[in-house]
Amino acid sequence: MYNSPHFAVDDRAQLLELMRSHPLGCLIAQGPQGLDANHLPFEVRESEDGQLQLWAHVARANPLWQQLGDGMPVLIVFRAEESYISPNWYPSKQATHEQVPTWNYRVVHAHGTLRIRDDEKFVRGVVGLLTRRHELRLGQSGEHQPWKMSDAPQDYLQKMLGAIVGLEVDVSRLEGKFKLSQNKSAADQKAVADSLLAAGFTDMGRRMQEQQAPESRD
Repeated sequence: MYNSPHFAVDDRAQLLELMRSHPLGCLIAQGPQGLDANHLPFEVRESEDGQLQLWAHVARANPLWQQLGDGMPVLIVFRAEESYISPNWYPSKQATHEQVPTWNYRVVHAHGTLRIRDDEKFVRGVVGLLTRRHELRLGQSGEHQPWKMSDAPQDYLQKMLGAIVGLEVDVSRLEGKFKLSQNKSAADQKAVADSLLAAGFTDMGRRMQEQQAPESRD
């Protein structure tokens, strides 16, 4: 993707944080009918030696797992907050009128190679990891009773696990683009963040506030 120096992020911790907090990735690959995209929740796995893997699963009825072979190059796109930015929010626009609309967003592109994992042990592990992680997130409010795989009857669970196929991606490269008005003045950045919050776009507004220098927030 095009990524200007203003917005490029190569800090691995920040990229992994985005992927883990927004795990619904879009897996893009070249299939027999052309480009194909599938939206899947991914589990981010990092080994002690730093090798990054992404685990997911698809329905057995999805032809993806049969059409794509081991070693196939894939791209997975993770997207976080995004919002339209109005020129009217920039104080500098009031003085010069030299501003145009834009869109702010945070994305991570994970490049890697695919491996099909059609075995129950791997699939069971992926489902267990994903459900534990996201049931725990729901349970942080104290009002949600986390679901466990053991809650389901074993014969039913076995049937459901047999209806999915695992995917494993060895990640070779990460690209991060956090477009948060960094190419604007501190005053314009602060005004945009305040306007987003006032308009109800709280996720993007807070994210912009966090990335601004402390003096620009005062």
